[in-house]
Amino acid sequence: MLKHKKWKAKNRRQSSSWNAYSRNSNSIVHQILRVLKLLSPSWQACIPLACLIVLGWGYAAVAQAPAPAAAGPTTAELKVALDTLWVAIAAFLVFFMNAGFGMLETGFCRQKNAVNVLAKNLIVFALATIAFWAIGFGLMFGDGNDFIGLSGFFLQGADNSPATGDAYKGVFSALSWAGVPLAAKFLFQLVFAGTAATIVSGAVAERIKFVDFLIFSLLLVGISYAITGHWIWGGGWLADMGFWDFAGSTVVHSVGGWAALMGAAFLGPRLGKYQDGQIVAIPGHNMSIATLGCLILWLGWFGFNPGSVMAADPNAITHIALTTNMAGAVGGIAATVTAWLYLGKPDLSMIINGILAGLVAVTAPCAYITIGSAFIIGLIAGVIVVFSVTFFDKIKIDDPVGATSVHLVCGIWGTLAVGLFAVGPGVYSWYGDGLGPAKGLFAGGGLGQFITQFIGVISVGGMTVLLSTIFWLVLKATLGIRVSRQEEIEGLDIGEHGMEAYSGFLKEAGSSGFAEPGSPKGMSQSGDLPTSL
Repeated sequence: MLKHKKWKAKNRRQSSSWNAYSRNSNSIVHQILRVLKLLSPSWQACIPLACLIVLGWGYAAVAQAPAPAAAGPTTAELKVALDTLWVAIAAFLVFFMNAGFGMLETGFCRQKNAVNVLAKNLIVFALATIAFWAIGFGLMFGDGNDFIGLSGFFLQGADNSPATGDAYKGVFSALSWAGVPLAAKFLFQLVFAGTAATIVSGAVAERIKFVDFLIFSLLLVGISYAITGHWIWGGGWLADMGFWDFAGSTVVHSVGGWAALMGAAFLGPRLGKYQDGQIVAIPGHNMSIATLGCLILWLGWFGFNPGSVMAADPNAITHIALTTNMAGAVGGIAATVTAWLYLGKPDLSMIINGILAGLVAVTAPCAYITIGSAFIIGLIAGVIVVFSVTFFDKIKIDDPVGATSVHLVCGIWGTLAVGLFAVGPGVYSWYGDGLGPAKGLFAGGGLGQFITQFIGVISVGGMTVLLSTIFWLVLKATLGIRVSRQEEIEGLDIGEHGMEAYSGFLKEAGSSGFAEPGSPKGMSQSGDLPTSL
């Protein structure tokens, strides 16, 4: 009975609450209806449409399923992207070396020839781009035979880069080891080709006709550099023999040095350089920009050598950067001390020479040697470059910027150093069996690798001398390769370009900066140091 009374009481409370809720709801509905009646007929007609729109939005929001998250790049794709980025950055650094060459050569030449030197250094890369794209890259890396490439001209032909090894299908098999797109491979090799042509510019400065230099640069990059490069980097006969040149002491620097030597020999010395059996110094006009050029080149070498890995391998890149820097630093110190003892003064031009000599020398072995070996290689390069500069002056090969001493002599030394200091397979993670030179002589490997390196140096030098001689002789017989005596005295800026680099500034006392041959008045004394790179 008690339970029944409690239920009835509870039921009454619920009924009372419901009645109250119903009254409130009815009140709200009535209020809404009263408000709607106050609206104009036009607004009342819009209400159903608004309800449909709201319902439609709600349905679309509910019906639309969330899109699946996009799949991220694979590890292999990320590796290709990172490798390509590194190769591109390295190529940009090597390209910037053109500014270094321009500053260096201009500073070591006289002010009346500054425009000419700058113009050559600026246009040479443009010419190299066309020549290497049209023919050079195909001759160097295109599939062919052990002597020359026969495909891939104008970058045409099958290629499925960045596939590597057995997965690669294309006409550039020599570069199938690099896991980057073909465009990245071409860009990196292009800046190297441009460097080889730029080396010639300094050796023939202050007396060559501008048009002859342009034509020779096209022939060097398009034909000579590409053929000898194919022997080594293009899978040719020297590569088959086991010749190794990691970043180009021979492929780039020696080739440019041989071509420069032949050009300087066929042109003959500048007016007033050698008189009465004496070497007359012809100082450069701006050592400040020459020093800046050296620093730019030093920076560019961190793209030149580590970039030749063509992959973002942290161990390889950092090791090569350290060996490169060590050789350059020690080369500068060694050249300073040698010049101080041998010539009596710590000549700034020799300091610059030594730094570049060490960098050139370590370019071939940088990936195959220890940092201690890089120290020795740079030390020897810094010493021999000083004696080389004076040697070429004694045999009357006039090289205003010392390109033959730095790039040819030290390029040969660096290539031979592979056969002396290479650590052999299994020492470095990027340097396994079959991927580099055998142990060098000082690493307990005997003379085998050294002899192979020597054969490569002689072969590349012989071919470059032959082709360069042909090019220079043909140009000399047809166009003439040297400016007139009057143009040389006045300066190539006026004679070749009709303008001056320092218009409005105080000029040299004489039009030539030195007295005419046979007259000692106004000439530097024979004891002065020769200007060099």
